[in-house]
Amino acid sequence: MARWYIIHAYSGFENKVKEAILAEAERIGLSQLVEEVEVPSETVTEVKRGKKVQVERKTMPGYVLAKLALNDDVYHLVKNTPKVTGFLGVNGKPQPISEAEAARYFGAAEAAAAAPRKQVNIDYEIGDSVKVLDGPFASFNGIVEELDFDKSKVKVSVSIFGRATPVELDFEQVELSK
Repeated sequence: MARWYIIHAYSGFENKVKEAILAEAERIGLSQLVEEVEVPSETVTEVKRGKKVQVERKTMPGYVLAKLALNDDVYHLVKNTPKVTGFLGVNGKPQPISEAEAARYFGAAEAAAAAPRKQVNIDYEIGDSVKVLDGPFASFNGIVEELDFDKSKVKVSVSIFGRATPVELDFEQVELSK
């Protein structure tokens, strides 16, 4: 019976490890024992140079999840894969995780995508002059430095005692200066 295992890999090489395990299993005829190999990741929206960009981000950097019918051959296949440091477990012995736990690693991205997000339309962008509407900095004016669409936050540089100070606020807490 196949169970989920967590494989520790060099950070940044998770996808290469996934491909190498699948290719080697196919080559030596163990593909029926290696059911699935996944790199837990999520798609996030980042703002780069004022533009929204979809980026694939790993939720567990340095780890790969694999559904394996573990025997000596499969163990050695994974252990001898380049850029793999070993299995997660106690005393070097691979420790399986439950289906529910594995689903949690993959389900987190799906749950976040399914959760309704409130849409906020903003009429300012990086470099614009804005006025803070509420909070401890209400009525202060500042310049937009960063926009974080995932968290609905804006970083504004306000002048406090003649010194520029970055302040993180919600999108709704600021408006474009007139």
